[in-house]
Amino acid sequence: MDAIECETLSLQDWLAVTGRDPSAFGAVGSRLAWRPKDRYVVVRDAGGHVAATGGVVRAAVAVAGGEPFDVAGIGGVVVAPAFRERGLMTQVMSAVRAMADRLGLDHAMIFCNPELEGLYHRRGYTTIAEPVTVDQPGGPITMPLVALHRPIRPGAVWPAGPVAVDGLPF
Repeated sequence: MDAIECETLSLQDWLAVTGRDPSAFGAVGSRLAWRPKDRYVVVRDAGGHVAATGGVVRAAVAVAGGEPFDVAGIGGVVVAPAFRERGLMTQVMSAVRAMADRLGLDHAMIFCNPELEGLYHRRGYTTIAEPVTVDQPGGPITMPLVALHRPIRPGAVWPAGPVAVDGLPF
């Protein structure tokens, strides 16, 4: 199965990869509003069925009230239930990482459920210990999911302090 980059992800493909499960991102994640990504990667099986997806969006963040900077926001990383335990997460994350690296930014950032935190640690992400604020339709909230970052540019250092994402989470 090959990972193909595309600019959009159809609703049909999204429903196929999530198994039409409204809580594919857990009870907390399913209650949040998320921003669309700028680019997606889609993995399909030989029959054309969507097996996995992931996306990247350029997003502005400010740390400790400092000057905002852009990060590669990673999101929508899902492996369809029928395709799990086949290494597709590694394939999707490699393709998403390549897309993020091409943005020329210093950092990538991702949100996940606590049970997936270790999976992202193994892929070079570090947990952001400080609170992360994101926008929602009703106003800013403290993100209830785990926030992580990873350097893209060698030597890039994540600043210390609370993080404010400009806009919806990714």
